[in-house]
Amino acid sequence: MSSRTSVTVRVPAKVNVQLAVGAARPDGFHDLANVFLAVSLFDEVTATAADALTVTCAGPDAGQVPLDRTNLAARAAEILAARAGIDPAVHLHIAKNIPVAGGMAGGSADGAAALLACDALWGLGTPRAELLDICAQLGSDVPFSLVGGAALGTGRGELLTPVDAGSFHWVFAVADGGLSTPAVFREFDRLTAGTRIPDPEASPALLAALASGDPDALAPVLANDLQRAALSLRPQLAGTLAAGTEAGALAALVSGSGPTTAFLVRDPESAEKVAAALEASGTCRATRVASSPAPGATVLLP
Repeated sequence: MSSRTSVTVRVPAKVNVQLAVGAARPDGFHDLANVFLAVSLFDEVTATAADALTVTCAGPDAGQVPLDRTNLAARAAEILAARAGIDPAVHLHIAKNIPVAGGMAGGSADGAAALLACDALWGLGTPRAELLDICAQLGSDVPFSLVGGAALGTGRGELLTPVDAGSFHWVFAVADGGLSTPAVFREFDRLTAGTRIPDPEASPALLAALASGDPDALAPVLANDLQRAALSLRPQLAGTLAAGTEAGALAALVSGSGPTTAFLVRDPESAEKVAAALEASGTCRATRVASSPAPGATVLLP
């Protein structure tokens, strides 16, 4: 057991600059070629020694975050404690800044952050490979939340290969309400029924553009196979995408399964302009400006 009584971990949101989706597998998942980019929107999870496992949350949309054992932060603590043969007696407080149910892996981020925080609090020194294995049990996006930076996720997204990425600037438009990731995948299956779906592969052009740090090269190759399904379930997102493009964004796409929309811009000044135009358009609830890549889950020193 560590001598520390509290540990805080900061963890980033993500945007998928490419999300190629294969056909449904027998287990219900889909094979993916998922090019993740961590962005500078962060949650912080603080693990504090306690008599029992509890979860609290504060920040934008905190009321939408489950505080029971379905929360990935709580599940991370339970799995880690079970492996170590100890009681998961910890209070987890989530300082929420990543949009909830927004396609930016906020819940996954909290799971990764809680795992790292509890490991430090309990002084377990769990090897990185074992932490990543627990992350994969928690969910497809959780391993990337731990790693951060830029990576290609294959399998269902949990098998990560680091990729090179220059610096890019983004605006994110937060929609009213969330979208269920399983519902978006079901809609993808409905829309593609009866068609041949190619095996998902990372785009060489996209990987080269990502490494170059050139937003003009990256803009035309951004791609999300779930965008059509997200727009089918939430048609009004098309208005948000159009508003950002008209305001000068180089490219626009739905982030992951949505409904947050992502806008690639040239520089911080362009980001502020596009964010202001989006808020004035009335097509979104709020905007966030961010840059990428960002580091993965990181223990903050007292």
